[in-house]
Amino acid sequence: MSLFIASAHAQSGAAPAPAGGEMFQIVFLIGLFALFYFIAIRPQRKRQKEHAAMVSALSKGDEVVTSSGILGRISALDDNYIVLTVADKVDMKFQRVHVHAVLPKGTLKSIG
Repeated sequence: MSLFIASAHAQSGAAPAPAGGEMFQIVFLIGLFALFYFIAIRPQRKRQKEHAAMVSALSKGDEVVTSSGILGRISALDDNYIVLTVADKVDMKFQRVHVHAVLPKGTLKSIG
């Protein structure tokens, strides 16, 4: 045990760390955050805004695909839900936020 204590006391007499090291760390952390912001946060916010605009612009008769992959035509909608007609006499109710994309008109007929 005394061996470790002696070496610890011997190190206390070493030269102090050079000045300016903490400034480099602060600049490095700010740069790292800026990089993370431009690579991850900013594109995600842009996608969220685009999706919110698409969901708010939905209207009756639009052909859509949901996040689960179900294709259908909107037959009714309200503030939070849409009713999709996926086949003859088959209606399904989904939350609006689960619409993944709006398809071009006629897509459902061309698929068969």
